[in-house]
Amino acid sequence: MGIASRAWAGGQIEEPLIDSVRTALSSAIANSAPPIPDFKNLDARLAYLRWLGAMNRQLARKTKEWQERREFLQTVWYESRRAGLDTGLVLGLIQVESNFRKFAVSPVGARGYMQVMPFWTRLIGDGDASKLFHMQTNLRFGCVILRHYIDRERGDLFMALGRYNGSRGKPQYPNAVFAAGKNWEWRDSAPVERPADPTRPLEKSPGGPN
Repeated sequence: MGIASRAWAGGQIEEPLIDSVRTALSSAIANSAPPIPDFKNLDARLAYLRWLGAMNRQLARKTKEWQERREFLQTVWYESRRAGLDTGLVLGLIQVESNFRKFAVSPVGARGYMQVMPFWTRLIGDGDASKLFHMQTNLRFGCVILRHYIDRERGDLFMALGRYNGSRGKPQYPNAVFAAGKNWEWRDSAPVERPADPTRPLEKSPGGPN
């Protein structure tokens, strides 16, 4: 998804973390499970594949490589679900932060798809900021950080997004993410077979016995 380029973005502000929060965030980052979706049933898997197909076609405007798109979308889906975030919102945030550029760097030094500030690798990672250009690492940090801000703001997504961008309380950034997120909303239009109502009398066949 391209060579290094500047991104339109602010930056998260480094703030002290209490030990319990630091431990929880570090644990969330350290879990190195690969981004392989796990489904409870076949219907859930088929719904995911329909979502993947729709998003893959849309993302084709940003990158031509099908395999790269598939791996990126699979990882976004996995990491956003893992953090309890709406996948469309995360894709909208990525669009605003980096326009899907893996090696984007902001004027304040934020890196990668989700424009993560390097200080986070020191606070809750292993200190190696270069890993923020690794796809899954960047998406994991970004999703975990956004979840942390949502929790800090007691579910107020508007304020959490402002905090993510370092512009808490200002409307421009949250509104931009909300607008971009609409581009990635998805509604599964597959028909759902409904079981027959056992209380409804059977209809008589034409020409059948009375």
